[in-house]
Amino acid sequence: MIVKSLRILKILRVALRYGIDEIAMSGLPVPGTARFIQRLLFWRDLTAPRGERLRKALEELGPIFVKFGQVLSTRRDLMPPDIADELAKLQDRVPSFDPDLAIAQIAKSLGAHPDQLFASFDRIPVASASIAQVHFAMLKDGREAAVKVLRPGMKDVIDNDIALMQIAAGWLELLWADGKRLKPKEVVAEFDKYLHDELDLMREAANGSQLRRNFAESDLLLVPEMFWDFCSSSVIVMERMKGIPISHTTALVEAGVDLQKLSRDGVTIFFTQIFRDGFFHADMHPGNILVSTDPATFGRYIALDFGIVGTLNDFDKDYLSQNFLAFFRRDYKRVAEAHIESGWAPKETRIDELEAAVRACCEPIFDRPLKDISFGQVLLRLFQTSRRFNVEVQPQLVLLQKTLLNIEGLGRQLDPELDLWKTAKPYLERWMSEQIGWRGLLDKLKTEAPRYSHIFPQLPRLAHQALTRAADAGTNEALMAALLHEQRTTNRLLRTIMYFVGGMLAGALLAQFVLQFFDFSF
Repeated sequence: MIVKSLRILKILRVALRYGIDEIAMSGLPVPGTARFIQRLLFWRDLTAPRGERLRKALEELGPIFVKFGQVLSTRRDLMPPDIADELAKLQDRVPSFDPDLAIAQIAKSLGAHPDQLFASFDRIPVASASIAQVHFAMLKDGREAAVKVLRPGMKDVIDNDIALMQIAAGWLELLWADGKRLKPKEVVAEFDKYLHDELDLMREAANGSQLRRNFAESDLLLVPEMFWDFCSSSVIVMERMKGIPISHTTALVEAGVDLQKLSRDGVTIFFTQIFRDGFFHADMHPGNILVSTDPATFGRYIALDFGIVGTLNDFDKDYLSQNFLAFFRRDYKRVAEAHIESGWAPKETRIDELEAAVRACCEPIFDRPLKDISFGQVLLRLFQTSRRFNVEVQPQLVLLQKTLLNIEGLGRQLDPELDLWKTAKPYLERWMSEQIGWRGLLDKLKTEAPRYSHIFPQLPRLAHQALTRAADAGTNEALMAALLHEQRTTNRLLRTIMYFVGGMLAGALLAQFVLQFFDFSF
């Protein structure tokens, strides 16, 4: 309790020191009480620009607040330019920690001093983020590497901040009418999980390896190779990637990168991760993305920092695909139906009323370039609509919502004219065809075949064992009659299953023949 109280006092002290109250009330009418309090705080030096003061306050408060600033920096439609420009420095210019601490961490984790492990090691970090910092090194076999070292003492800081967020979530549920519906405790718990996952660098290395494997055949995204002999929970060593930060648009243009293609590729990468893999990079702010300038991979995205990833199950993917496609087709009735069918909206919700409300939120944004619309404003209007219809917030999709906002921020920087809808719709339609059409059926049969090949031969034996156990339980006529009835039912079930599987296989083979003969495509 003492630690939490001290943390609250620190937050208040930092907020007062940097004039966060003055920034928050900028442009708004200031109540008399607030003006009186500000006069009492005459000792504060507020001459520095407001963006700089906000950035320094977030840096001083620690990693959770830094991450909050990183997200805000991509929302130039919601933040004034001076604040957005200053917060952008949080993406890759967080103050570094002492190199001697990094060296000690490496020696403790990997069992030897960097001078013994590597052919060369740069003491000066090349990048510093909220959780860790990066040093360049050269392996003894000549390969260039990047060494990521966890900041000391991070777990205690995050634990304290999460505890405060949990208290705030409890207050929110008690004091705000919409608190329970928004599930703030579940959202904080989800955030807590991913932050602590980020503290385990071995988990991050595994995430990066998975993403690299998912895009091994892609010409859109590059992911560094992990050097597993030099990886631990607090230090990881990976392939050094060379490119231009995606936020440096002037340098990209000078290098000859097609920004419009780059923006379209970003949308494709996003939807590929969501709908093909169900595994996505959930921290795609500009500080974590480079663009390759190597002639062999020119113009490809380079993903860095895999501490936060999201996963979606088949139900989530199906629900999202139906909603996205319905949005793109302006089928607002289907959107309303999907919300009710999934249980996100109460069953008694009137479809026509929810349909009309969603139409009012979304119709104005279509057929307009990205520069003229804001997902932030759309989400705000959808929030107001969801409050009216008691739609529940789904904590497992919070990371996906955050990632979508990051994608929007990147799209604005690269190509303000990008039409997100037209770019994404063909991909979604192709994905739906692959899932629902004959090709999807054939793929699923191939996937499930090994499993069912073990089950089907066992069905007669399992049925016989069940009947024998039932017969051993008693021999009266009623039981025997039930036994015979069960046996007949089982036989019919087996015949039905075999007919069904045979019909599916025959249909699949016929469809494959038709596709090959007529050269159809979906």
